[in-house]
Amino acid sequence: MAQLLAEPRVAPSILSADMARLGSQIEEVMAAGARVIHFDVMDGHFVPPITIGPLVLSAIAEQVHDAGGVVDVHLMIEAPERQIADFAKAGADAITFHEEATPHAHRTLAAVRELGCLAGIAINPGTPVEAVQELRGMADIVLCMTVNPGWGGQSFIATSPDKVERLAPLAGNARIEVDGGVDATTAGSLAAAGAHLFVAGSAVFGADDPAAAYAEIAAAANAA
Repeated sequence: MAQLLAEPRVAPSILSADMARLGSQIEEVMAAGARVIHFDVMDGHFVPPITIGPLVLSAIAEQVHDAGGVVDVHLMIEAPERQIADFAKAGADAITFHEEATPHAHRTLAAVRELGCLAGIAINPGTPVEAVQELRGMADIVLCMTVNPGWGGQSFIATSPDKVERLAPLAGNARIEVDGGVDATTAGSLAAAGAHLFVAGSAVFGADDPAAAYAEIAAAANAA
């Protein structure tokens, strides 16, 4: 995955996909150029909804890998350290968890790397950027939520580019990922602020033509 992150990427989030057609929808966006598939996991505790888990990941991982892509798992769950091994075994290439979800972020980042995955740390809109400062060098990805986590289709928080800009100097060599309300109208300002990975869910899979929507967002972010 590290090679794929050498250039900016748009990561379609299957949270917004039609689960009855999941395989074909992944195929469609990957044919359009997507190489990072974002996999959102919610547990009904850290955030209210419950979504998908390792069984679904194991069902799509081979398809994504065979097409030359990677799976970027985003754990919006309590005590993520208890679940990371299952997601790594199911085919995750990167595992990101929330700084707010565990008192052991440093240890959990190290454990993710030991499992052979890239390690990511996420922060909510209300969490100061300084929360990641002590994790510099431990994270490969720093995910800045640009909506409050829990549901797709939320409105973009307008102050997010400013937060990304303040986050960038604290992230070290980690790639900055943004998630929430990312579309062709917001991706450009996020890219200018320092974002490198652009998670887009409803803007891609809620469109009449997901492949065209993906390409439009990639062009706006100057990403692949």
